[in-house]
Amino acid sequence: MRVKMILPALTEATSPLFRPIKYSLFPPLGLATLAGYLDPDDEVTITDEHVQKVDTSDEPDLVVIQVYITSARRAYELADLYRARGAHVCLGGLHVTSLPEEAARHADTVFIGPGEDTWPRFLADLRAGRPAPRYRSTERTLADLPPVRRDLIDRRRYLVPNSIVVSRGCPHVCDFCYKEAFFAGGKSFYTQTVDAALAEIDRLPGRHLYFLDDHLFGNARFATALFEGMRGMGRLWQAAGTVQAVLRPGLLEKAVEAGLRSLFVGFETVNAANLADQRKWQNIDRDYGAAIRRLHEHGVMVNGSFVFGMDHDDAGVFDRTVAWAIDHGVETATFHILTPYPGTRLHERMARAGRLLHSDWDRYDTRHVVFTPARMTARELQDGYRRAYRDFYRWGSILRGAAAKPTLTGRLRHLAYAGGWKKFEPAWDLVIRAGQVGRALPLLETILAGGRPPASAREASAARPSASSGETAARSSAASRSSAGADRVPGGAS
Repeated sequence: MRVKMILPALTEATSPLFRPIKYSLFPPLGLATLAGYLDPDDEVTITDEHVQKVDTSDEPDLVVIQVYITSARRAYELADLYRARGAHVCLGGLHVTSLPEEAARHADTVFIGPGEDTWPRFLADLRAGRPAPRYRSTERTLADLPPVRRDLIDRRRYLVPNSIVVSRGCPHVCDFCYKEAFFAGGKSFYTQTVDAALAEIDRLPGRHLYFLDDHLFGNARFATALFEGMRGMGRLWQAAGTVQAVLRPGLLEKAVEAGLRSLFVGFETVNAANLADQRKWQNIDRDYGAAIRRLHEHGVMVNGSFVFGMDHDDAGVFDRTVAWAIDHGVETATFHILTPYPGTRLHERMARAGRLLHSDWDRYDTRHVVFTPARMTARELQDGYRRAYRDFYRWGSILRGAAAKPTLTGRLRHLAYAGGWKKFEPAWDLVIRAGQVGRALPLLETILAGGRPPASAREASAARPSASSGETAARSSAASRSSAGADRVPGGAS
């Protein structure tokens, strides 16, 4: 069977002028994981339209397309093309789960929710000649997954080829998050076994890792065991966590000992009144400043996430947020406009109140205003968002933030990290077009190390017992949301 898997480009990643580096960071692990279920004699390819063109001259038997909200238009275009040629077309992902009836008009089969249980059933049904039009996930487990087909990924095209996922979902229930809709009908947060996660890490070459988990620290027992197992492996890694997790005694220390050097933290708002409205319970009454100081004291850089347009935000929120982030020495910031994704409680609330402006999914990208704000105009929200990016990433602001660091090494690392992402985007574009982004990985590792080189592999073998034969054969992690992962890097939206 000839199988073609496609990750269509997000609309915001198709600028003819230049392509931000964030869209060439992570390979499509979700599709690579599904490929692991195929038979050895199946011919399979993976095309990531963020880094290469889709060749539509072929004639595959099965086409599998992963759909996000701002790639839906392109995904449906490709699906219609291949269906017209007689291929069996499957659509899945966040957007398909939120709007399955819309997606079904362009597919032979749609998948609702995670695919660990439904994809194998579909393949069996397809080979038996009776594939169903819809599969809905109900069983949630990461046990016995096949190895991720990383051999199908061109590592040279990605800055972070060693991206990895060892859990699914998040234990929290924020109103604006897709997670609740995607995981409806079963567990919304679950992990691999620690042995399986460590075995997957062992298989990855080089030093750098990026955990694309929604909340790597979400299960403290699992995270603690994982970090203890990673101690001495000589890794440098980045991940996402919460203020609550950072402030938890002992957990951050174990992560740093295991190689954590940069953390995406969802502060979301400096206006405490917004937190209860969005059910961001994990941030209420938490000391953001203490969390940042704690991270910096342990040599961990901070990528702060902030959302503008919540109902208690007024036109002054942009300047207040930027000033706060700079004064606290936040290395990089990711700003978003509040976006009511279909399937979320936020979308339902906005729809009932008649506040949605349209359903043009191309503009549901956290860069455009798609609803009526409560305490400012749509124009004020749009302009304020753009101003926040401009002001935070001015050289003067970068220098001010760097000056907050107590050591010269810390200041230089701040300058290199923040300046490298947002001040040299045209240069990044040239590297992306040449397909050589991976060559910049040693520079990223040097900046992350920040004068604290990781333990050697020799120390690793002394610090951690050898994997048993069962551990060595442990299965790898499964699908990740590359668009969400993109938001966890500096300048996640622009």
